[in-house]
Amino acid sequence: MAFKHDIIEALKAIVGADYVVHKPEDLIVYEYDGSADKAMPAIVVVPETAEQVADVVKLARQNDVPIVARGAGTGLSGGAVAEKGGIVISLTRMTRILEVDVENRIAVVEPGVINLHLTEHVSQYGLCYAPDPSSQKACTIGGNVAENSGGPHCLAYGVTTNHVLGMEVVMADGSLQWVGGRTRETPGYDLRGIIIGSEGTLAIVTKVIVRLLRQPEAVKTLLAVFRELDQASAAVSGIIAAGIVPAAIEMMDDLCIQAVEPAVNAGYPANAGAVLLVEVEGLAESVEEEVEEIENVCNEFSPIEIRTATDADARERLWAGRKGVLGALGRLAPNYLLVDGTVPRTNLVEVLSQIRELSRRSGYPIANLLHAGDGNLHPSVLFDERKPGDTYNALTIGGEILKMCVDAGGVLSGEHGIGLEKQEHMPLMFNDDDMEAMARLKPAFDTRDMLNPAKIFPTGASCNEVAFAGAISRAGADAWI
Repeated sequence: MAFKHDIIEALKAIVGADYVVHKPEDLIVYEYDGSADKAMPAIVVVPETAEQVADVVKLARQNDVPIVARGAGTGLSGGAVAEKGGIVISLTRMTRILEVDVENRIAVVEPGVINLHLTEHVSQYGLCYAPDPSSQKACTIGGNVAENSGGPHCLAYGVTTNHVLGMEVVMADGSLQWVGGRTRETPGYDLRGIIIGSEGTLAIVTKVIVRLLRQPEAVKTLLAVFRELDQASAAVSGIIAAGIVPAAIEMMDDLCIQAVEPAVNAGYPANAGAVLLVEVEGLAESVEEEVEEIENVCNEFSPIEIRTATDADARERLWAGRKGVLGALGRLAPNYLLVDGTVPRTNLVEVLSQIRELSRRSGYPIANLLHAGDGNLHPSVLFDERKPGDTYNALTIGGEILKMCVDAGGVLSGEHGIGLEKQEHMPLMFNDDDMEAMARLKPAFDTRDMLNPAKIFPTGASCNEVAFAGAISRAGADAWI
């Protein structure tokens, strides 16, 4: 149609003809992220500068076209899926590390910088960037900001919001603004904190000022092997109850081990019901003491064995197994639905037992991978989308797991966001008034529901028979959908 042709030509004038994708056969690769959701955008643009992003947003606003900002597409809740079509702005050309201030331990980066590349770049100064999602080799800083991503080491160091000081953002009207700054504290409202984790619904991030940490003096990684998942879960609670907060405590069950060990050869025993990967870092003396304390706690829960990796190669092998689990699940099933609920650590045994029973009752295998130290569960429901009804059944099982988490005093997401995947489950945690209060942010940012529409809040399609029309009318037409 002529209208669409006019927009395409205008976009080419902004970013260059080579960086506008509009043919259906080329758009297919942008119809999904790491979740089970799919939707085709009308156009994809790949800008190189913040000014180009701003011009694209202005053009979209003039033509009432929705926009979805996209990083590497590794997200696991449908956040980068263009549910309403429109324009996808891929930020993967914006990959510059603009500044490293060694003295103040900060860096200024563009949103397309790969997470791991930042740590590799600043390692020459003895520094690192703490947040380390499992997709660290592929995910981008901008995507991490949108989802407030965590990772194994968030137990000790916190998630993305704890390491972002300021951002340059493009608002829905196309204006460029800075929020936050170069210091940990700034006066006024914390707009930085509001935008982090808002999943691209309030603004598009074009530069990020991140906080860097010194590399630890010493690092040791323990592999504790247990016959039963319950023993490993109890050991996690025991470690934290003893007043020990390691850098990371990760857990994998037998299905995860079956999938990843043949692929990675990390050294996980085939007869294990579960393994714990515990990393300790800091001053050499304190690391030695902490490792001994952790071994003592684990020994209370009858482990098959405990191994300690002290050199870099051995540690890397163990972590390659942990970070390779999701990809390796393809050995067991064509598809998986990864659930991202969080529960109090003291409820791990109870909730994992309920998930095992759900797996038995439903007939669908569920592989359990956990950021166990902070109770962040990642049960992966294995299924085959080619089988009629399998995707629906997997999503139903995922919803049941989320309800288990909330009923146990937990929350719907630890790090992957709400996106499309969990939006209809928001009533498990929030009532009408809660969601109205949150929904008022979007009109305050004057988004006109143009930025990543149909995300986070229930659309009304299947809200567990809860009616939200009242809240929508009170918050305004721009509130949710």
